[in-house]
Amino acid sequence: MAIRYGVIGTGALGGFYGGMLAKAGHEVHFLFRSDYEYVRNHGLQVESVNGDFHLSEVNAYPNTEEMPLCDVILVCLKTTGNHHLPELIKPILHAKSVVVLLQNGLGLEEDLSAQLPGVAIAGGLAFICSNKIGPGHIHHLDYGKLIIGSYNVPEQEILKQIVSDFQLAGIHSELSPDLKFSRWQKLVWNIPFNGMTVVLNTTTDRLMSNNQTRELSKELMLEVIHGANACGVPLKESLAQQMIDMTVKMKPYAPSMKLDYDHRRAMEIEYIYSKPLETAGKAGFEMCKVAMLEKQLRFIQAHLLDK
Repeated sequence: MAIRYGVIGTGALGGFYGGMLAKAGHEVHFLFRSDYEYVRNHGLQVESVNGDFHLSEVNAYPNTEEMPLCDVILVCLKTTGNHHLPELIKPILHAKSVVVLLQNGLGLEEDLSAQLPGVAIAGGLAFICSNKIGPGHIHHLDYGKLIIGSYNVPEQEILKQIVSDFQLAGIHSELSPDLKFSRWQKLVWNIPFNGMTVVLNTTTDRLMSNNQTRELSKELMLEVIHGANACGVPLKESLAQQMIDMTVKMKPYAPSMKLDYDHRRAMEIEYIYSKPLETAGKAGFEMCKVAMLEKQLRFIQAHLLDK
């Protein structure tokens, strides 16, 4: 079955994953904002550790009203813009469309489902180091694994097809049997490194090269693992050391929240910190170190435009 893909948010994730699908010959329609005119005239450039490529012909649109109906809608926006999702998604939905939220955090699918009742929703988790470095210009530094899991999709065949399409496009992709498990697992990395790189104004390699911050990173990871366990998600403590080891080997990297901070943009605090804290708290576990990091980020966010 040939799937018509729509990409909402053609930045570091949407540009790379959507670009890879388009490069492999799939029909992909991209929503652009400020980059629309540039991409229409110059195409989409992806510099990748796995091989650079340029798409000279791109199905680019300035709004979703001009896009065709799509079978699979890949949402790659920052979660700070999720209040716009219903108005963005509705014009390209048909009765059997599946919305895949390629976003970080917890509680995303629940919130969108409440806004768009009856719509089939899946979650996507990208284990990737990728940045947008200019108009229509994506830089993929490392990794790229993609995990897709159902939230309320009635037919698993469409998700299997999405995974297969990504695999054939050169993306290591897997189908998650438990989306909740996968989201908490991703938080084990996202919570320490997104926040600490902002609060300490640094990058992952520097956090790992210092004994104190490496140990603090692991302590935060273990707290997230215990929070997940309290919520019935059986993550193992050994995952913390595995992620530390992975980050030590990773190329120097500024996570998305650090880039948002550097560019004075709103940070994704709500879904990466507040929702997990609330969820674990309701299950009877207080993530104290995570709560401190959230408060620091809230302070920084409140004064982000002071400078």
